[in-house]
Amino acid sequence: MTDYIGFGMLTPVTIMTVDRFPRHNTGAMVKEIKEFVFDDAAIIACCLAQWGVDAGMIGTALGNDPRGHRLALDLKQRGIQGDVRFTNAYETPIEVDVSDRRGARTYFWQRTPEMLATLDTADLSMIEGARLMYVDWYDGESHITRAMKEANRLGVPVFLNLEYGHKDIHLLKRYAKHTTICQAVTDAAQLGKNRGLMMTARKLLNAGIEIAVVTMAKEGCLVAQGDQAVRIFAPKVKAVDACGAGATFSSGFAYGFLQGWDMERSARFATAAASLKVTRAGLDMFPLEEIQSLAAKLRVEYLAFRDNQFVKIGKIIAFQQKNLERKTRHLAHRIAASPLIPKKKPQEKKK
Repeated sequence: MTDYIGFGMLTPVTIMTVDRFPRHNTGAMVKEIKEFVFDDAAIIACCLAQWGVDAGMIGTALGNDPRGHRLALDLKQRGIQGDVRFTNAYETPIEVDVSDRRGARTYFWQRTPEMLATLDTADLSMIEGARLMYVDWYDGESHITRAMKEANRLGVPVFLNLEYGHKDIHLLKRYAKHTTICQAVTDAAQLGKNRGLMMTARKLLNAGIEIAVVTMAKEGCLVAQGDQAVRIFAPKVKAVDACGAGATFSSGFAYGFLQGWDMERSARFATAAASLKVTRAGLDMFPLEEIQSLAAKLRVEYLAFRDNQFVKIGKIIAFQQKNLERKTRHLAHRIAASPLIPKKKPQEKKK
């Protein structure tokens, strides 16, 4: 049995870092090259395994070729549980990601309907006994819903990466009934500000999501549950490779969830893990102690859900204090004006 199960696309990836992404029909000098296992469900499995979590993967079939067999061996060597299936119907896909030092990453990927359709025949027995299952919306609703329903039947919480898919409210509602944790972004380019963060979180909660996680790259995140929310601000770091930062955040939040941490501690850890990840190429995780040390130093704001909107706790306390002071003054004036209160007679000056 495993604590974490990832369900989704499997592909090897080559990550290249450059100073600046080249213009069309030109080139750039590559600074570093790293290889890893993608997509996000597999990234998270590999990240969690580095932190000592028992992790497994139910993925798409790989081509029966050297690239596919190398990936299967890589998963095994990383300690990821699960049987990898092979097919002669297509070659193993590959993804190439180019990260620049401004924090951007550009990706080139292969994912055909034929590849994703192999999720429909995957054995789901590994889900039983797991404590969390992760799925990605970009693998397709028709392919991931079967696994989500099976997790629901077995009482396994589902972590859905919805990105900007919440823009389709009908899709959000269909996913929400199967989802415990939903990670989203304000928009495709993650350009939304604080208002966008809060509106997105509110939309997820109103749809029935239990824990709403909204990320905004270098601006940090907002995590909401019930009528409470925390806003975590990411530290300033020198970006080298932003590829996989979102999945690293998911890994950190999943780790906190599996440890039984509250949403603030989980969000702090996730933000710290993702921030440290972008400072070097590849997806070798920083030690837990180093991540926790940074997490403890992050700036945080506390919010509460009032009148169908999130309000900073500090503002609520200030409003309540002013309201109390106003009521106290009003009461004092009423008492002073009451005919039941005897008026003090002016005292004669002593001679």
